[in-house]
Amino acid sequence: MKDFDAAHPSWPHGEKFINPNVTAKGEKRATVALTNPQTLWFNTGTLCNITCVNCYIDSSPKNDALVYITTEEVTAYLDELEGLDWDLREIAFTGGEPFMNPDMIDMTRAALARGYEVLILTNAMQPMQRPAVQAGLVALNREFPNKLTLRISLDHWSQENHDEMRGLGSFSRTLDGMDWLRDAGISMAVAARSLWHETDAEARSGFADLYRARNYKIDAQNPAITVIFPEMDARVEVPEITTECWGILDKSPDSVMCASSRMVVKRKGEAPSVAACTLLPYDRQFDLGVTLKEAQKDVALNHPHCAKFCVLGGASCSA
Repeated sequence: MKDFDAAHPSWPHGEKFINPNVTAKGEKRATVALTNPQTLWFNTGTLCNITCVNCYIDSSPKNDALVYITTEEVTAYLDELEGLDWDLREIAFTGGEPFMNPDMIDMTRAALARGYEVLILTNAMQPMQRPAVQAGLVALNREFPNKLTLRISLDHWSQENHDEMRGLGSFSRTLDGMDWLRDAGISMAVAARSLWHETDAEARSGFADLYRARNYKIDAQNPAITVIFPEMDARVEVPEITTECWGILDKSPDSVMCASSRMVVKRKGEAPSVAACTLLPYDRQFDLGVTLKEAQKDVALNHPHCAKFCVLGGASCSA
């Protein structure tokens, strides 16, 4: 879902999330420093083979608001990393559907060749299942063992609920892709949604049963491996995050995504630039510059996603 413009009448938060320095109550807004850079994300483009309900980035077969990034552009950022004091562990690719980008295998190879772990977010459907892509993945996994993981978008462990979000037949086609990855020995993780009023334990139990039935070597209980994301709807009322919130919530700014990652995006008609995180590729206030060095600046938590997704998890820390 694209972000709302704070000046637009449909913005549901009144005077909240407007001033990057202070909240609507005049309290000092919380900021987050890049204290421990671990992951550099690349958005491969917003084109996708399917249209999902409530896709946070509006990916579809027609949306090219973020265009395909190229191997040359990715390599330029990998080169810049060599001169920065970042103890980076991982290069990650998201979309859209990354395997629609014709450079996906080459970009993955470029990152793996530098010694990084690589994470690719994919729906594991037809774009990933093309013979040339599969051959490329097999070669990369053989050449760089234990360095490549594909995180599969599997919204729910049941066909009915998954297809409700992604279209009739999508569950079956995704499992076909996961079966192939299993047989190829390529590491998998899963990204799910918390839409169905299940407890966390119930959802993980459902995924565990699915993994067991299909012999997927995926840990259903590990929240870093089976990731169950909250829904991101910018229209839902959430409190703003002040500097006092860290103490009230007993939470460290270092635990927030923008303390450990940045994402390179390529907007249509523009050169690549660096955004604060994967959740806000369209909001210009989170565009931190063209280079990684410029993008080391602090990030003001001036968006509902910062509050609901990254900090609160439904808790309130309003003073």
